[in-house]
Amino acid sequence: MRRTKIVATLGPASNSYEMISALSEAGVDIFRLKMSHGTHESQGELIKKIKRLNQKSPKSHAILLDTKGPEIRSGDLKIPINVKPGDRLVFSPDPGDYEQTGKIGVNYDQFVNDVEVGEGVLLDSGVIGLTVLEKTDTDVICEVHDEGVITSRRHINIPGKDVSLESITEKDWADIKFGVEMGVDIIALSFVRKSDEINELKDFLKEQNAKIEVMAKIESFEATKHLGTICEAADGIMVARGDLGAEVPFEQVPKLQREIIETAAAYGKPVIVATHMLESMIENPVPTRAEVSDVSTAVWQRADATMLSGESANGEYPIKAVEAMSKVALTTESEFLPTRPLKDLPILSDRGVFAKTACQMAQSEEEISAIVVITRSGETARRVARFRPRVPIYAFTNEPGTRRRLGLNWGTEAFRIEFSSTPQTTIMRAREAFVKKYPELKGQKYVLISDFLVDEEFVPTLQIRAF
Repeated sequence: MRRTKIVATLGPASNSYEMISALSEAGVDIFRLKMSHGTHESQGELIKKIKRLNQKSPKSHAILLDTKGPEIRSGDLKIPINVKPGDRLVFSPDPGDYEQTGKIGVNYDQFVNDVEVGEGVLLDSGVIGLTVLEKTDTDVICEVHDEGVITSRRHINIPGKDVSLESITEKDWADIKFGVEMGVDIIALSFVRKSDEINELKDFLKEQNAKIEVMAKIESFEATKHLGTICEAADGIMVARGDLGAEVPFEQVPKLQREIIETAAAYGKPVIVATHMLESMIENPVPTRAEVSDVSTAVWQRADATMLSGESANGEYPIKAVEAMSKVALTTESEFLPTRPLKDLPILSDRGVFAKTACQMAQSEEEISAIVVITRSGETARRVARFRPRVPIYAFTNEPGTRRRLGLNWGTEAFRIEFSSTPQTTIMRAREAFVKKYPELKGQKYVLISDFLVDEEFVPTLQIRAF
């Protein structure tokens, strides 16, 4: 069983039911919808196809809606601009026609106030570096450091600065409401800066009675300063390395990736490592050796999931990309699962004591082959997963949404069964469902975490049983 989960972005190369099904068979656990592309109509069709697959497949895939977020972008250009070191560019919120004014538009009115003379600016997600030479009331004049081509609507970063963009844009709110209507499972909030934005979205979802988890995308300098409170507020974390690498010096990204993974684990939140993992596979059938090492590093750091973006959305080889990522994860996991100790993490609750004890029992007793959790919300299973035990975690729930969302958690496979008012009956149903899928494991021992009825009160218990 591969412990590290795979998130795949859907797009033009993967928008048919047949391709979505093939991606699932290749190893995809979570499907991502990128709301910066497509329409509600096209994204709605993808959601319907995923739900159709969930009804037919033995697997159950969560749907992750990724918001566009507040972004600073350059304006439209009739023809591309070729630039070289030493050239000067003028940016203005109201540029007019570049061919007539020589000014490039910016979609952000406060751009001139948020940059200072002598500071750096990055264009096209860091491809072209600039330095601010001077400012007027409306214009920012910059010197170019890199040769390149500027086309329409390129991303602009101001490294190391907090900008005064709105946290959740009007488009984001429209997309979020669409996600609620369509019943997605997770919303990834882009360009999170503080926990307030997470709490604002959670309050809205609560008002809508929507059982949707909120994932914080860490891709801004500001977010790295508030990582603890963001992890505390969010249900999950995404290391969005593309924009993060433009917001901070690129040599700091590996260190930040480690810190984000460790902080998320300390708060008991699943974490996805994303962006440029197998980028060359957009055009090539095999990854570069550097990309293989990158995926392996994320797996070695015991992230919950790794993500494919353009590789599966618009690449030439989406299936091969999933298969390559799965192979790398399985090989890396085989190196550390038998010998690596449990993660040394704080105990967050009484249930956390049960979770850690179950992991310790599985770690020390060789004949134990699994940890089984009976759970409604999935919370106990998540607490087990955060310690990264050597054996698989099998979660049994009566909630379809819980089953889908647990597909993101490291080392966890979720089943849906009907719960009984008698805990022992529920446990037997779980065992029957498990042995039906894995008959070769019948008779093997496992650690069980479940409630038990004692004097008409349900109390948590820890047992060793056999399938």
